[in-house]
Parts: sequence; structure tokens; C-alpha cells
Amino acid sequence: MRFYEYQHTVGFEETNLVGNIYYVNYVSWQGRCREMFLRDRAPEVLEELSKGLALATVRVSCEYFAELFAFDEVIIRMSLGALKQNRIIMIFEYWCLVRNSKEPIARGEQEVACMRREGDKLVPTPIPKSLRDALQPYALA
Repeated sequence: MRFYEYQHTVGFEETNLVGNIYYVNYVSWQGRCREMFLRDRAPEVLEELSKGLALATVRVSCEYFAELFAFDEVIIRMSLGALKQNRIIMIFEYWCLVRNSKEPIARGEQEVACMRREGDKLVPTPIPKSLRDALQPYALA
């Protein structure tokens, strides 16, 4: 199985009073990973976003297994869970490089709906072929 990987260095601004990573940052990193995937693997979709395409997150989740702290190096791995009509389900795994972890730090999931702006409304639209093609190599087997 292949993953798209995004590497992130945790900063102090991402920690809470206890010193570990504030939980909402894991979800933020999913979004950043997704954005970098579009930049690197499906730049045509970025142009479509300026022409009315919308990638609306309709569901997001994250399970936490271990803590991360400031200056930890974390790898976020994204894979394709499923393509359904106008929906994309992405799976995310978080791995800490500093502690050479053999188990994931966290695991998350996002479901995105492909929509098109028509006036003041969003209507479902098929997943663009360029995005479907870019995601396919990362599909769970």
C-alpha cells in the first residue's frame, strides 16, 4: 500500500497548558496534508477550485493513541479509503519520527463531498477525473 506523506514539526503554538499537542491540531494537519496532496499530485483541481468546484468536508474523526509534544517530527500518511458517487473518504495515520514509534500516534478519517457552486447554492458534482486518477494509487487494497 502506498501513502501520500506530509511531514510536520510541532511548534509551541500547537500545545496546550500541559505541554502536549492540543487535539484540534491533528484535524488541522489532516487538512494540510490534503492541501499538499492537491498541490503535489492534482494541481488541476486547484484551478477548478477557482472555477466553482468546492471540496466540502462533511465528516472528520481522529483517534488518539499516544501524545505528541513540541518539536516532535510527525509524519501524516494519507490513503484513499473509498470513492462513492461525489464523496471521497481519506484515511490518515500519524507517526512520530523522534521516538521511532512502531505504532501510530493517531488515526483519522475525512469524508469530502465534491460540490459545484451554482449561484448561491452548492450542488453535488462528480469527482473530477484528475482527482480520481491522482487518488487511485493510494487506495487501500
